[in-house]
Amino acid sequence: MTHSMRARALSAVAAGALAVACGAPSQPQAPGAAPGHNDADVAFAQGMIPHHEQAIEMAAMVESHSDNAELAALATEIEAAQGPEIERLTTWLREWDEPVPPSGGGHATDTGGQSSAAHDDHGGAEDHGGADGMTGMMSDDDMARLAVAEGAEFDRLWVEMMIEHHRGAVRMAERELRDGAHPGVRELAREIIEVQQAEIDRMRAMLDA
Repeated sequence: MTHSMRARALSAVAAGALAVACGAPSQPQAPGAAPGHNDADVAFAQGMIPHHEQAIEMAAMVESHSDNAELAALATEIEAAQGPEIERLTTWLREWDEPVPPSGGGHATDTGGQSSAAHDDHGGAEDHGGADGMTGMMSDDDMARLAVAEGAEFDRLWVEMMIEHHRGAVRMAERELRDGAHPGVRELAREIIEVQQAEIDRMRAMLDA
């Protein structure tokens, strides 16, 4: 083999090796291919859908139960944010061929005749996460109490319950960040923590006022 032929052969081998070494990481994801997900992502989506549905149900009560403009504005923000988040979570579950929770399942189940959201002396709901991983959920009894309250009593009860509800969502999102794998779900978890923690701070200020 002549010197020039040997040089061309070595150049071809080097070019092939470079393509193998550098080509794979730079390849874009195939169109339509879903990022990887795990059981924690599925559990988060299946738990957060009914959790958000209950928050929206609570927010919808404000218009007919309160004249508090600040509370009405917060309720509107909650509905506007969490409705689209439910749609995102539902889309992911369908892409993964996983069951989507039935609509209207957003109440915690009472156990042994006891409310799943026990109340302290100030009417605040204490968190009792169920086996399904949802935390901060209001029981049917809690929601019934809220439905019959009016005026200042409703405002106080709603804020106390929504604070606990948000705290539960933050804990669920923190679990997703610890255990989940799907990039989109993890990003949503970060958004939930940021937005709902800010709303918790707002609601605490409302109680103090």
